[in-house]
Amino acid sequence: QVQLVESGGGLVQPGGSLRLSCAASETIFSSILGINDMGWYRQGPGKQRELVAVIRRGGSTNYVDSVKGRFTISADNAKNTVYLQMNSLRPEDTAIYYCYSNKRGSQYWGQGTQVTVSS
Repeated sequence: QVQLVESGGGLVQPGGSLRLSCAASETIFSSILGINDMGWYRQGPGKQRELVAVIRRGGSTNYVDSVKGRFTISADNAKNTVYLQMNSLRPEDTAIYYCYSNKRGSQYWGQGTQVTVSS
């Protein structure tokens, strides 16, 4: 069982920045038998959950089109932590952001953190 603890959400004005953190309870990206990819989903009001960004063992990343050029996902393996740097935030980025990890075909989820972009 992988435990994920998120932090960093909050209220920010349009154009502002936030950094989300997701700390895993075990080492990340160290073995094919362990956590091989992590990322962030989000679910806005009245919307379906969507995959925002993912980072894989080896360092490859992918983003949903709507955040490309504004969000950056990164990992600190020594801290077992993945980050989502969010810049140029827009009201439509308002959502609950959920961290996930994929380990041998099983997904594990964080508790979610609220991001609200509003003036």
